[in-house]
Amino acid sequence: MTADLTRHSDQDLAILARVDREDAYRELLHRHKAGVYRLIVQQIGDADEALDLTQESFVAGFAAIDRYDGDRPFRTWMARIALNKCRDWARRRRVRAFFARALPLDSAHHVASDGPAPDAEAADKRELARVRGAIDRLPQNLREVLLLRGIDDVSQAETALILRVSEKTVETRLYRARTKLRELLAGPSASARD
Repeated sequence: MTADLTRHSDQDLAILARVDREDAYRELLHRHKAGVYRLIVQQIGDADEALDLTQESFVAGFAAIDRYDGDRPFRTWMARIALNKCRDWARRRRVRAFFARALPLDSAHHVASDGPAPDAEAADKRELARVRGAIDRLPQNLREVLLLRGIDDVSQAETALILRVSEKTVETRLYRARTKLRELLAGPSASARD
């Protein structure tokens, strides 16, 4: 017998998940998978890796479901876990890139490139890549706020909860992120096009 859990709150589903109700896990996954995936893909810029990180995020979240307190939205709790998974992924990627550069040249053909794939199909794709590159060059604290608020359309209050900072800090970081992004986009590549 499977009950219809679509009308239950996330908090109720978390309680049911704690007693190993698989249907509660499925419902939580169904509700939040797309949002977590969007958050991750915006953070790392790689749709395939984002699928894996989304899965890792939910595995970690469900393994720690006893630590979900219910006082904050489940979405916020999962977003925090997903951001941590993105940070771990970025650290692993930097380590792999370091060792790839340290390999002798004769073994370099075994190492995948960390650079963006060549894309010369259209000017708008090049511009999108240029903007993504500028976003990637932002400091992590500014990039996270910009992506959460500007791209993923998370509220200021929820962004503050996810990042564990004040709403004023979110506002300040968003202002700084937009200012820095404008500077990066107006840099040498912009003047080379003129």
